[in-house]
Order: sequence, then structure tokens, then C-alpha cells
Amino acid sequence: MPSPALDAALADIDTVFDGFANPQETGCGYCHVPEETAYLRTPSVPVPTTVVQYYLFEVPDHFDDHATAMRRLLPPAARAMADGTLGAIGYGAHGLSRLEWRSWPAEQAAAIDAFLSAWWQDVLATPDPPYRVDEVFDTCATIARTVAPFLDAWVRGPAADAHLVHCADVWLHDLLSDHSPFSWWYDDSEAAGVAQLRGWLSGPGAVRLHALGERDLAIRSELLALPHDERWEHPYWDTAAATN
Repeated sequence: MPSPALDAALADIDTVFDGFANPQETGCGYCHVPEETAYLRTPSVPVPTTVVQYYLFEVPDHFDDHATAMRRLLPPAARAMADGTLGAIGYGAHGLSRLEWRSWPAEQAAAIDAFLSAWWQDVLATPDPPYRVDEVFDTCATIARTVAPFLDAWVRGPAADAHLVHCADVWLHDLLSDHSPFSWWYDDSEAAGVAQLRGWLSGPGAVRLHALGERDLAIRSELLALPHDERWEHPYWDTAAATN
């Protein structure tokens, strides 16, 4: 069951984004049939989840009005993201990550922020969420264009600690080689986000991993604080090779 905070955030999304549609929207005739595009022109009617999934990850130039289309789809999209019925996340850029939604009216931007925060908190508290926790983090961070609120909100507890272990293991494959772990973060804020994630994982994240008994993950996380060459010349790797 969703948390009360997530239920409230979804209800707010429903209210704030109800009624949006562009009656002139033609969509892309090559990718979608007219019956699907008709949902983008018609406000306040239920949109099948398959149609939401098709359009939510579509490139902006396949719309006459991408921003209005995303507003139209946001109520069913947010619910599908929260309950796991969207099919998949992380395989393409989320439509909101391609928009300057923070420039939208204050109540719209606030509703999106509140949803991302509540969804992330709900996932952290769920031992087996519908989507992998690293994919949810990736989605939240690329939509918000920052990692800070999601790292700051990483509570402690059995589920959240297990998710930290999983994410650290996934992220380190890229971060140790100075690559971004984010597949669909396009703008200049990505570099700052990666740097902030690296700093957090090598500091507070590593401390928590040590406390959880995850020694190897903790040490590898701490190595992120070193320059690239020093990182890979560290004596840890000799020990790790011997034990593995």
C-alpha cells in the first residue's frame, strides 16, 4: 500500500493537472494511431497505461506541444510509476526530464517535487518495490536534475539499508571509472549531480556501508575521493584480487 504521503502527492497531481489537453495535438502519425493521439486532445478521460507508456518516453519533436502532452499524461503516469504498472522505467528519457518544468506555475512545480519526494520515500521503505531502486533514483534525479534531495532523504532502516547496498554496488561500476551512472541525464546539471553523488558515496555513504558490515563496498566507495590514477593504484585492489 502506498504511504499516506504518496497518496496525498498523487491526489495533488490529479487535482493540479486535471483538464490539460491541446485540442490541436497531432502527435506522430508514424509512431501512434489516431485513437492514441486522441487522448492527448481530450482532457479528463482515463488514458490506458499502454498509451501513457508510449508517450511518456517519446522524444519532444513528436508532439506539437510536448509540455501540454506531459501535463495531460502526468496524473496516470505518476500513478503507474508509483504502483509499478508502467511496464518499465529507465529504458528511455522520462518526458519530464526533457522539460523546464520548474518554470511552470508554482503549484504545478510543487506538485511534481512533492510526488518525487514521496515516491522515493515510499520506495526506500519497501523491501521489494516494483522497480529496482537504482532505476527509481535515476528517474527521480534526472527529472529533478539534482541528486541532493534524494540523498538527503535516504533514511535508515532494513529496507533502505538494503537499497543502499544495492545502489552502491550498481553505481560503483561507473563511478570508479569516472563515468556517469545516469543513462538519461542530458543537460549541464549532470556533471554536478555525478560529483555530488560521488562525494556523498565516498563520505556519508561509505560510513553507512561500514556500519552495515559491507567492508568491500565501503572501501571502494571511499576510493572515489581519490584522483583516478591513485584510486586504481591503491593497495586495496591487491587485497581484493587475492580474496576473490
